[in-house]
Amino acid sequence: MRLSRYYLPVLKETPSEAQIASHRLMLRAGMIRQEGAGIYAWLPLGFRVLKKIEQIVREEQDRAGAAEMLMPTIQQADLWRESGRYDAYGKEMLRITDRADREMLFGPTNEEMITEIFRAGVRSYKDLPKILYHIQWKFRDEIRPRFGVMRGREFLMKDSYSFDIDEESARKSYYKMFVAYLRTFARLGVKAIPMRADTGPIGGDLSHEFIVLAETGESAVFCDKRLVEMDTPKKDVDFDGDLKPIFDQFTSLYAATDEMHDKSEFDSVDQKHQVSARGIEVGHIFFFGEKYSKPMKAVVAGSDGSEIPVQMGSYGVGVSRLMGAIIEAYHDENGCKWPMPVAPYHVGLVNLRSGDEDCDAACDKIYKELTSKGVEVLYDDTGGRPGEKFARMDLIGLPYQLVIGPRGIKSGEAEVKNRTTDERETIAIDKVTEIISGRVADALDYA
Repeated sequence: MRLSRYYLPVLKETPSEAQIASHRLMLRAGMIRQEGAGIYAWLPLGFRVLKKIEQIVREEQDRAGAAEMLMPTIQQADLWRESGRYDAYGKEMLRITDRADREMLFGPTNEEMITEIFRAGVRSYKDLPKILYHIQWKFRDEIRPRFGVMRGREFLMKDSYSFDIDEESARKSYYKMFVAYLRTFARLGVKAIPMRADTGPIGGDLSHEFIVLAETGESAVFCDKRLVEMDTPKKDVDFDGDLKPIFDQFTSLYAATDEMHDKSEFDSVDQKHQVSARGIEVGHIFFFGEKYSKPMKAVVAGSDGSEIPVQMGSYGVGVSRLMGAIIEAYHDENGCKWPMPVAPYHVGLVNLRSGDEDCDAACDKIYKELTSKGVEVLYDDTGGRPGEKFARMDLIGLPYQLVIGPRGIKSGEAEVKNRTTDERETIAIDKVTEIISGRVADALDYA
């Protein structure tokens, strides 16, 4: 993409309402624009990141055997009355009355709707297990929306739901999602630690939050350092096999959010392994058994013909929230530092003298070559001073900056900056495409 054709409204000054790094940088880098309290428009650069996060989440859900669908944002109040949650949920639910005086709501979550969909289409235990998911916008009327997309009112979420005949089978589904989440966050380039968590308004008796450690996190977290250092399961995971050993490996060490923190248990952890920090929740999984299936009569015929309420679990990932969490984990005073898998573009190509025949020709050639090899390039073909171009590239945080100028062309060299390390090197211009495309491919190869 040529920057001259792009929409990238960067800001020089930090908006006064931005209190944390991710909010500040997303506004300054032209990724989002606030359209109301806790409501944001996703501009082209930010939308690219959002879609990449979404796609990685989707791929790992598919790998785990979940089937994608799409549920509407607007739900009927009567569904929530069946489960008993309509009046109990509180003011965070945006309630709506349509022109026929039907009571509706903008969905904050989808347990009721998916239960209704399931009960309409599944009759026998032979049809189980099932895991269904969708990636959809949700709305929760936060009393005090803040921190940009980290605590907005409208947000993009992946929520999946498992249906099983008994608790043993349901726990197997829980383990599948647990491992899928470990893989998802690893592919996104963040270390998300599974921690025992409160079930909250979703309900149930088994729950884990996935937490990214960050100073600006809203939750106090306590964990064993060895859990932070533990390797994530790679591509040899068999989702049709026994995943309990992996689950046990990651839950055998102490890790809890502040709501579930047990000081005496934490004190028993060797002091050199104790970590007390702040964290950002990016995923939350629950097993809640018959909480919804029983009152909503989501039953299947068992092997003896009797009606059995299915065992359910739900599994959420904050897709839009993850974007803020990644920035919180990877940034400096100059801007973002995107991990390659979610970077809006892999390379920022900077033409230091647009309009110069030799510079234009060299940049155009490299741009076409890299693009033909699947490298996503944002080509700064605009005018302006070099300092402005460098500052803009640092702000948006693309993994590699490739700088072409008159001096470099004369010497047959290009300058390459690794935004993660801020290290610079010179590469022969005729080797740029081969070297950079190789590095990008290596960084995207998740083993």
